[in-house]
Parts: sequence; structure tokens; C-alpha cells
Amino acid sequence: MSRALELAERAVGAAQGDEADASVHVESSGFARFADSAVHQPTLIRDESVTVRVVRGGRVGCATTNRTDGDGLAAAARRAGEAADRSPVDPGFPGLQPRADVPDVEGYDEATSSLSAEELAGSAAAAIEAAPGLGLYGYYTSATTELAVASSSGHAVSQATTDASVLALAASDEASGYAEATSWRAGDLDPAAVAAEAAEKAERTRDAGEVEPATYRAVLEPYAISELLFYFGFTSLNALAWLEGRSYLSGRLGERLFHESFTLWDDGRDPRGYPKAFDLEGVPKQRVLLVEEGVARDVVWDRRTAKQAGDGRASTGHGLSAPAQGFGPIPFNLSMAGGDAATVDGLVELAGEGIYVTRLHYLGVVDPREGIITGMTRDGTFRIEGGRVTTPLVNLRFTTSFPALVAGLLGLTEDVTLVNRSDFYDERYPFGTLVPAVATDSFTIVGTGSGPGL
Repeated sequence: MSRALELAERAVGAAQGDEADASVHVESSGFARFADSAVHQPTLIRDESVTVRVVRGGRVGCATTNRTDGDGLAAAARRAGEAADRSPVDPGFPGLQPRADVPDVEGYDEATSSLSAEELAGSAAAAIEAAPGLGLYGYYTSATTELAVASSSGHAVSQATTDASVLALAASDEASGYAEATSWRAGDLDPAAVAAEAAEKAERTRDAGEVEPATYRAVLEPYAISELLFYFGFTSLNALAWLEGRSYLSGRLGERLFHESFTLWDDGRDPRGYPKAFDLEGVPKQRVLLVEEGVARDVVWDRRTAKQAGDGRASTGHGLSAPAQGFGPIPFNLSMAGGDAATVDGLVELAGEGIYVTRLHYLGVVDPREGIITGMTRDGTFRIEGGRVTTPLVNLRFTTSFPALVAGLLGLTEDVTLVNRSDFYDERYPFGTLVPAVATDSFTIVGTGSGPGL
């Protein structure tokens, strides 16, 4: 039995109520941060976190602890029961996940799990050596995570996963470039190549100019489209938002809303991403087709929203742990179909004139019902002139409609890239998007920032 499942079953055994379940994260990770081309914050983490949920008379309470001895688990179970006693009856509670088989998935790599602190530092050093002449900032990290859910219904599931990431920002006062790579297999990553990509991008950002606010054709690298896609997914591909009329897809399922080249699904079992067998309620993961050749097909569901829908819906395995379920189900493993372009340069030729965007930051949702998102470009924004990337641009403020962006697709690369999104929810629960680079005729710039980097 895994350590995580042992803790989950002990926590359920300590609970007193009509029903109880527990979800557990056990993390062992290493982190080598570097700044100004020097490793300065090596960190090793070992943590165990248990969330207990107790149901008494239709009232639900939960508590979380990282004290995992007998007394700590008993105290958490007691607090969860007391929280239930103080809560109103919850008519939307769907009950606990019954016994169910979960799929076999990949996602664990022994070599990644066995990485030593010295090997992490060596990977960080390799990145630094590949970017001379600029300050290099970023990190190399790897982790092993055990997830488990057990309940008084007899359901008990566990999974061990690994993940590794390298992020590099090459920067000076006048230049900045960005690159990253991530996988559940550390052997897939080349820290030196990531740093070299960031440094090459940075060298091209010196003496940046400006553009007038307008709607432009644009080419977005995977880092940029991933950011937009995830914010859109969080607000519009979520069954709670859909049921409450807050989603762009509310009242629009079955309609052609996007370009026919836009096909989107969520598949937590895909070995190209961060494979998961079940969600944080222990529900088996399912592949969900969200958009098919531009036609909106579905959103993702958890047990609570499936009950709320009342039309025979079932959870698709997208539930969060008990304290976070107010957000609704989240599409953690979004995948866009690729297109016909062999390279990003091919997309630039399709765009002809416009803007080239490496990545985005400081995003915010302006109007979820219309899919409007704002933010800044960063670390590599350029003009596109005559089908070529030319002069650098300062950071640009955008406020753009994601639905309009994908309705106006001009092309997509054949290859898709895994982009880590774990910082959005919980870095102990690795997840990401699989996306191509894209060209679009609709990316709206509303102002400028201050230089190519920060």
C-alpha cells in the first residue's frame, strides 16, 4: 500500500459521521533556483497533506492537516466533524464516490524520482553555462507526488506521479527572453537548450519600439496561447459557470462558435501531458470533447455539478478537493489539435503583417460571458513584416476576446507542446496544456508597457 493511501484510510478511520472521505498529497521534491546566473536557493521538500471530509445529517465539513501521526489525523477528523455540525444542510452534496475502477495510466518515471540534489544543481548549472553574457533567472525542479483518495463507501485509489521542469529568463536592463520545458520524465528535458533559446530571444529584444493600439494579426507561441486557453477554460469550460450562465458556452452548446480548425478536448490520461487516473474526489478521469471543428460540444463536470444539472449527467473526473469545490470542476488537461504548419516560421508567413508574441503575464478576465481577457506581452514581442519576424517591441497591453481569437485562426503548427500550468492552482498537483503555436487575425492591443522585460 502506498504511503498516501495508508494516510487516507487512517484519516477515514478516525472520522465519525454518516460518511467520510480523505484526499492525500505526499510530495518529495527538489528545487534549484538561479538568479543573475548563480544558483542561490536550493530547496528540498518532503510534505504530507491530508484533507478530511465528514458528513453528518446532510451537513458537510472538512479540515486539512500536515500532521500525519495518529493524533494529528484524529484532530483533523474531529475538526471536520465540528465544521459539519456548524454548517447548514447542503442539498447539493452528491454523496461520496462509490467503488469504481480507475484506468491504468503512465506518469511515473523512476529516474526522475531518483534525481539527487547534486543532479538538480548540475542541471541548473548547465542552463547557466548555456547563456553567457546575460543574467539568467529561473529554476530546475523535479518531484514525486503520491495522490490518494479513500472513503467510507469503500472506494480507495492511489497513484504515484513524477514531474520535472526547467524555466529560463535571460535578461538585462535592455533585453529579456523566455523559454521553458516540462515533462513527467526528466530525461525529456535539456536545460542548456532551454537557456540558449531564452538567451537568443533576449538578444533580439534590444532597442524595442512601439505600435499603435489596434487589432492585429498575431502569431502566439505555445507559452502564450496556453495562458489564454487556460483562463478561458477556467471560466467557460467549467460546468458550474455553464450552469450559472457565466460561461461563454452557456446556451451555445451545439453551435459553431470558432474556426473549423479549432478542436479542443481535456484528457487527463494522455501520456503526453501529466497523466492522472482520477480526480481529487477519486472519480476516474474521462476524455471530454469540448470543441469539435469549431462546434461547442461540452464542458467538464464534477459530482456536485452533475447532480445540479439533474439530467443524468455524471462526473467526468474534474473535481477539486473539498475546500476548493466552490470553483467548480476545472479542465486541468486541455489539448488543442495541431494544424498543417510545419514550423512557427510558416505561421509567420501566413500572418504576413502583425505581431509575434512569446508569452503573456498579469492576465485577468474582463468579461467571462464574452471570453474577454486582458494582460501584457513579455520577454519577446516583435513586429511581423512581409512574412518575417523583424524589429522588437516593448511590452504591450492587450484586451482581447479569446473566442474571436480562435474564430480568426489562420493556422496552427503540427506539433504541440506541453506547457506547465501548475502555478495556477497547486504546484503539488502538476498539470498543463498541450497546445500548438497559432496564427490569428484577431489580437487586440490597447496600450504599451515599459521595455521588453519586467
